[in-house]
Amino acid sequence: MGFAKKPNFPALLFIAICLLTAHPALSQTPFYQGKTITIIRGGGPGGSGEFQSRALMPYLKKYIPGNPTIVMEFMDGASGRKAANYFYTAKPDGLKIGSAGAMIPGPILGLPGSNYDIDKFIYLGSTETGNPYLFFTRKATGVDSLEKLRSTSGMRIGANSVGHSVYVTARMFAYYLNFKDPKFVVGFTDPEMDVAMGAGELDARTTSNFDSVLRKDIKDTIHFLVTISNPKGKTDPRLPGLPDLDAFARNERERQVLDLLRAFQVPRWPHHLSPGTPPELVKILREAMAKTFKDPGFQQDFKKLMGREPTPLTGEEVEKAVRELPRDPEVIALYKKLADGGPLPPR
Repeated sequence: MGFAKKPNFPALLFIAICLLTAHPALSQTPFYQGKTITIIRGGGPGGSGEFQSRALMPYLKKYIPGNPTIVMEFMDGASGRKAANYFYTAKPDGLKIGSAGAMIPGPILGLPGSNYDIDKFIYLGSTETGNPYLFFTRKATGVDSLEKLRSTSGMRIGANSVGHSVYVTARMFAYYLNFKDPKFVVGFTDPEMDVAMGAGELDARTTSNFDSVLRKDIKDTIHFLVTISNPKGKTDPRLPGLPDLDAFARNERERQVLDLLRAFQVPRWPHHLSPGTPPELVKILREAMAKTFKDPGFQQDFKKLMGREPTPLTGEEVEKAVRELPRDPEVIALYKKLADGGPLPPR
């Protein structure tokens, strides 16, 4: 006749503890493990916008728990406003990150197609806080001074699209310097403008990517004439002595328009999420972005691509910069005329 064994309470207790602690461990598998994050670039391939995100991608992968795959897609149209409209109503799943610096001015200026509220996006950070713009001409035009620039009629000036910062700054140079009958030719990406300049299809353009035009093969074919400093009064040391467009402003409102351009550029390349993205995913992505900015590898890659050091802002800092953008009606009215596609306003 057998005897029933007494329960081994220490062993049972050990098994119970293992079972209780196993479940939370399983539930803590990183959300992003095995997933793909898509950075949707509000613009075409090539140029500064793409390079900014390219520099970020391997380091975001490194610092996001689960190390997701990160890819880039392009959504060109309306200077980033098409992509912003998409993000404003997109599923807030934390698997899509927007990148379109030129989207910021749209709602403030009331530009067509700005069907979103910039104050409601969730910002992850910006790789830069703004940089100066440069106006230059094709050397073959013979327009190598401000005097010739102001007296030459019908200059063909290239830009990406109406409302894009390259377009707006081109119109500002034309307005403040009183160009004669300038022709603004849109529809280019940055690399296409370089080709069009070389082929004689454009006479002039603006850029904030100094590194791209300081390459010897391009530098020797153009004349640098005038700049918009950013921050105010700080010009690029590689091009000393260029006049600042502020010197040609006739009144305080015109000076404030240039200041508004600079304010729009403070969150120069903001990366953002759709409104309603779960806070726990926002926290993960903001922390990964902040760690990326501090990584020496990112800083080296950024400089290699952009020719300058990054000047990043955290997601909270971008949010604050957007909230504090100047919104004076009279200044906005003039800025809007310069950003629109109609004739330049009279002075």
